[in-house]
Amino acid sequence: MNHTVSKNNSIVITGAAGFIGSCLVSFLNSTGFENLILVDEFERNDKFNNLRNKKYTYKIDRDLFFEWLHQNRPNIDFVFHLGARTDTTEFDYAVHQRLNVEYSQDIWNYCVLNNIPIVYASSAATYGSGALGYNDDHDIVKKLEPLNPYGISKNEFDKWVLHQHSVPPFWAGLKFFNVYGPNEYHKGRMASVVFHAFNQVKQKGYVNLFKSHRPDYADGKQLRDFVYVKDVLNICYWLMENQPGSALYNLGAGKARSFYDLALATFAAMGIPPDIRFIDMPEDIRDKYQYFTEANMVKLKAAGYTNTFYSLEEGIDDYVKNYLITGNYY
Repeated sequence: MNHTVSKNNSIVITGAAGFIGSCLVSFLNSTGFENLILVDEFERNDKFNNLRNKKYTYKIDRDLFFEWLHQNRPNIDFVFHLGARTDTTEFDYAVHQRLNVEYSQDIWNYCVLNNIPIVYASSAATYGSGALGYNDDHDIVKKLEPLNPYGISKNEFDKWVLHQHSVPPFWAGLKFFNVYGPNEYHKGRMASVVFHAFNQVKQKGYVNLFKSHRPDYADGKQLRDFVYVKDVLNICYWLMENQPGSALYNLGAGKARSFYDLALATFAAMGIPPDIRFIDMPEDIRDKYQYFTEANMVKLKAAGYTNTFYSLEEGIDDYVKNYLITGNYY
């Protein structure tokens, strides 16, 4: 039985000041949901504009959230747990263990106790080198070997979830592939390649892409599954409204595209002739670099999601023209 989500009761969004979280706040506002409980570290000034003019009921610091829940006992209809330490260059695993595993377990247990459905952010980083493919089958989760502490922490939580006997009325773990789009201005090195490409063209007139350090891939022809954030929002909303089978679900566009194609699309959206150059890949990521990712999207489609996805060109065109050029937020 689906738990219908009422506009009177609350929806919790963790990571609400971040890239995907703040876009989700805006999306939910646009569909009439304003009774939102936002959880994040709100003292970061560079995230402030992500939530400007958005409607919500409460903003609660991540470390005070459970104490606040205990005191206020709000009626919560749904949880989107998008908050995490997402820096793939953070190699202190204790940070990931606390924020990505233990905090997520606390959220999960609260949802179980209070019978609240949950969608949480997993990651395509769980797939590691991709040696086992990119299929969101539950039976391969325990065999996956992520390449960095972030990916390991996300996979540890997925493994833990799959071992739970007590579960929320509905749950979905979304393995996000390369998400790009508005509201990632604050992300620095971790922002999408589209964001960096746009800024390089604006400042220098050309784009630097990494050379390939493998003979089977030409320079710039490394492949990724790039998914536009507006598709991510549609899927999150659809999962909340429909609550199909509880599972881990891949969330990509389902089509691998090259960084070269991405650069060409960025130039096209900016109306500037392409000038693409190649630089050596930094030593610190070279041995952990994925040359190919592509989400198998069969499971989500089989669950009933039928919307078409933005193509790479369509997504970049919208992102560049409506957000990056103007500095607008979603």
